[in-house]
Amino acid sequence: MTPTPFLTRIVLHNYKSIASCDVRLGPLTYLVGPNGAGKSNFLDALRLVADALRTSLSNAINSRWGVLHLLHRNVGQVSHLGIRLEFRLPGGSSGHYAFTLERSESAAYQVGGEECYVGQHWYQIAQGRLVGSSVTPFPAISQDRLALVSASGLPVFRPVFDALSAMSMYNLNPQAMRAQQPPQDGHVLKENGENIAGVLNYLRQSHYDALQLIEEYLAIIVPTVHGLEHFSSGPMETVVFKQSPGGQIENRFYANNMSDGTLRALGVLTALFQRNDVHTPRLVGLEEPETALHPAAFAAVREAMVRASEQRQIIVVSHSPDLLDDMDLEPENVLSVQSVGGETLITAVDGGSYQAIKTHLYSAGELLRMGQLGAGHASVRPAPAVLWGPSPP
Repeated sequence: MTPTPFLTRIVLHNYKSIASCDVRLGPLTYLVGPNGAGKSNFLDALRLVADALRTSLSNAINSRWGVLHLLHRNVGQVSHLGIRLEFRLPGGSSGHYAFTLERSESAAYQVGGEECYVGQHWYQIAQGRLVGSSVTPFPAISQDRLALVSASGLPVFRPVFDALSAMSMYNLNPQAMRAQQPPQDGHVLKENGENIAGVLNYLRQSHYDALQLIEEYLAIIVPTVHGLEHFSSGPMETVVFKQSPGGQIENRFYANNMSDGTLRALGVLTALFQRNDVHTPRLVGLEEPETALHPAAFAAVREAMVRASEQRQIIVVSHSPDLLDDMDLEPENVLSVQSVGGETLITAVDGGSYQAIKTHLYSAGELLRMGQLGAGHASVRPAPAVLWGPSPP
């Protein structure tokens, strides 16, 4: 049974280094390209949406140093950016959510337009005014915030808000995971992984099967580790690793004694298999999950990502040929990311690379290693896709 993706299509306009992007996603998608190509900016656009819905649009923009730092810099006097996310929800409803952000003379921002369509319900907003809605009365609108936050109080739009606000992007930091932390909420792993002790403790209490899955894959990646425990001392908590090196007597080691590779592996697995009773992330983005791992562990990491993609959508940002050395990886699951003249171009792999992967002549990793994992029409900036209105076939 083919897993159902959450985000089926993503359109970006003038977001950081991305002048224009229009891509379709599957359950598991790899964004592949060299360092500095702009792969992380794609994930950050999704993170911006989630941050704006979870906290506030002002906080999401200010944490990125203001709207001027979000606007694309290589296409003249850019005054706005746009994001469109097409989705399919668990109940089968499909639709899209789109908005634009504009700058003013003072470099402050405002929401230029916003619309949401889900099933038979919709709303459209332009320049701070409600153009129309299938639901009346509609909540109050302000140009300094996204209307979906207010609309989430309406049952028809709540599933869209829940799904988009729960998107989780990860750039794991072993130092943050290594340090003892005050007890934190363990329902969702934080971006850098700092609350991993709380997450694992929550899984132990509420979703033990998910914890067992994490331990199972961690034991494959780090054979000397065969279990995890939660340790608290006063106001602090951390993870304890149970180890039996060389079959010796079992020892226990705190997280501050573990290597970067072991901690990153644990973080990746926890991001993939975390679960909660409220809003489990339906989309997980991983920044370079291969970092600090031995290439021998990549097969287990790939298998874990495939398994996790049966329950949630996974987007992986990577420049590692070894991670992509998998003959079972379909070309439809790979997007090529290149920087051309300072602009980030994100496209499907080209015809030659597509056929080589599809016919198992080469793996995506082998093509990347040879510099042959090309992108379709890489030298041509894609025409801006339409942000508004129904999705094209």
